[in-house]
Amino acid sequence: MNPKNTMMQLSEIATRIKEMREIMGWSIAELAEKVDFTEERCTIYESGMIDIPFSFIHKCALAFDVEMTELLEGRAANLSSYTITRKGAGQTTAQEDGIDIANLAPKFRNKIAEPYWVRYEYDAAQENKPIHLATHSGQEFDIVMSGRLKIQLGQHVEYLNEGDSIYYDSSAPHGMIAVGGQDCVFCAVVLPGEKTVETEVRKSVATAKTSAPLVCGKFVSTAEDENGCLESIRFKNTETFNFGFDIVDEIARREPDKLAMLHLDVNKTERRFTFKDMKDMSNQYANYFTSLGIKKGDKVMLVLKRHYQFWPAMVALHKLGAVAIPATNQLKVHDFVYRYNAAGVSAILCTADGDTADLAEVAAAECPQVTTKILVGGSKEGWHDLDAEYSLFTRHLDRPADASAGDDIALMFFTSGTTGNPKMAAHKHTYALGHYVTAKYWHCCERDGLHLTISDTGWGKSLWGKLYGQWLCEGAVFVYDFDRFDENDILPMFAKYNITTFCAPPTMLRMLIRGDLSKYDLSSIHHMTTAGEALNPEVFKKFKEATGLEIMEGFGQTETTLTIANLVGTTPKLGSMGKASPQYDIDIVDAEGKSVAPGEVGEIVIHTEKNVPCGLYREYYLDEEKTKEAWYDGMYHTGDTAWRDEDGYIFYVSRIDDVIKSSGYRIGPFEIESVIMELPYVVECGVSAVPDPVRGQVVKASIVLTKGTEGTEELKKEIQKYVKENTAPYKYPRVVVFRDSLPKTISGKIQRNKL
Repeated sequence: MNPKNTMMQLSEIATRIKEMREIMGWSIAELAEKVDFTEERCTIYESGMIDIPFSFIHKCALAFDVEMTELLEGRAANLSSYTITRKGAGQTTAQEDGIDIANLAPKFRNKIAEPYWVRYEYDAAQENKPIHLATHSGQEFDIVMSGRLKIQLGQHVEYLNEGDSIYYDSSAPHGMIAVGGQDCVFCAVVLPGEKTVETEVRKSVATAKTSAPLVCGKFVSTAEDENGCLESIRFKNTETFNFGFDIVDEIARREPDKLAMLHLDVNKTERRFTFKDMKDMSNQYANYFTSLGIKKGDKVMLVLKRHYQFWPAMVALHKLGAVAIPATNQLKVHDFVYRYNAAGVSAILCTADGDTADLAEVAAAECPQVTTKILVGGSKEGWHDLDAEYSLFTRHLDRPADASAGDDIALMFFTSGTTGNPKMAAHKHTYALGHYVTAKYWHCCERDGLHLTISDTGWGKSLWGKLYGQWLCEGAVFVYDFDRFDENDILPMFAKYNITTFCAPPTMLRMLIRGDLSKYDLSSIHHMTTAGEALNPEVFKKFKEATGLEIMEGFGQTETTLTIANLVGTTPKLGSMGKASPQYDIDIVDAEGKSVAPGEVGEIVIHTEKNVPCGLYREYYLDEEKTKEAWYDGMYHTGDTAWRDEDGYIFYVSRIDDVIKSSGYRIGPFEIESVIMELPYVVECGVSAVPDPVRGQVVKASIVLTKGTEGTEELKKEIQKYVKENTAPYKYPRVVVFRDSLPKTISGKIQRNKL
């Protein structure tokens, strides 16, 4: 304590603390737990024989729910209008070695904050020592009046000069020292609060370990910390890499009987394929395709839903060096025509289900370059029958000397943008390697596990979760070729087939919780992930209750592999996509390409000045203009905006084109949609801008309600009120409309320009 405080004063403070503890009926141990000091220290401080640190008195006051003044002086403050504290007349509270603290409002009662004058003595020896860190509930504001202050908050270190200030969560470990050769004087305002609730922090999950080196180790090397968290990744020998020859065939050579895929067709007929099966079938497919004239460089479209033939067909095309173009069975004639012509498609593998082949055939009649049509799961005049014909061909296939590999184009995706014709993102053979992080450090795929990603093979998501990364990790994939999603049909499969890791978009997860998760055994699931849209807190809560697991979010694009994620071994934050993957040099920049400060919104970019990361697309095929629009100044511009917090966690805002500008505010629709989706009667929501003569634009929410819910004016007001209470009030939708459905792209993305 300050020298002017007598031992009697010290003893009186100690006595008051002890008295309050006994009145509360607490033992020394219970007090120690509440103030986060050891029992030994609490006992010593209650003795009144040594200096009592400010932090202890402050925490005692919070625990007892009394004013600091009551512990320091034994009486309550009286003033409630205002109080003046003259220079040097603050109430000395406590002193630790080299620290003076005085309360600047000791006579004011019912304070919602505690203001202090603080002086830290400069000690040169301290500059080379670790800063002592402490915590207390609530928040704190510090402003430097003289000198220089070094402050540490968790792992972050900042330097404050005269006039600088900082506001922070004081429940996080923090500490400070004077630097720069002189004492530092600052004003500290402490705002008490409830003890930090940990429900917003998801638990860390350890990375899946392997008992022996993986085949892909020839091409990938990583470094992890002690928690299994990925620190760095390096790709090697990529110039010769071909997924079919180097991964599928090599695993088949080492472990021919190892399970690669467990497949259920629409009738729940089970098929189990080993890696040897995949090697043999892909070789037969390759030889069959060759007989039909398909060769290196040819563009081949695959419209195969979740048919098992998709997997050996993809591997076969990689071995041949033909370019695979996965596509959805939701395409119409004009969609086929556009894709045939844009990509130069010469062959198509198509499902026999429904009328897809009929539509593909009508389109082919307009596109003479489509010379080869192959049907899967049936027969049709004018089409080759894959299932009947491929088995006539040999299982032997030599790797040609000029095999397609490395930077050669292996596949193309048509992007699912909400405006204009889709672009063709061309990916190299190394794209498959780029999904090692996706599978191992996000999906947490296990070598002998069974992974389920719910996705049609027509979308890039399927190659994220149903092929490349999972087989790089030498795990098996579970595929159910359903026609209609039924939660009560799918939920029993987790226990029946011992599915260990699971990934699905939030929309599917919302549908699954309709099936009452408590009725099903989900104990086989070791890890869960999601991406693509906002994760509803209720969905998160329900799955945690049912499985004990916390869903890990991630982010990427058709043009990339996983770029941002809550990777295994890290501590995620709810609402955040996670941190940048070590695989990519991620930044958030302003319109001039300069990095923005934490908390500021900017565009997500990938730096490519030093090297192009493995997994990033090669180009928009045959569209140099579009490629340059997205990739310039040594950066790939994602077109997505986000902000980053002080710990590096990234929070999605919106597409650049979707930002709503209202009365000077810039509003991202994603956050508003996320809040509205929390309401139990909302099925879908799309937020867009509508012109306003006064504000420029205002927020419009287009909402699909659950069956039986009436879209009344009262309900509109309820939704508006809910948004006001759960976001900044200026973000609430001034316009609310109820619709039976929302306009979407083929991929299911809401078309905001049509709302």
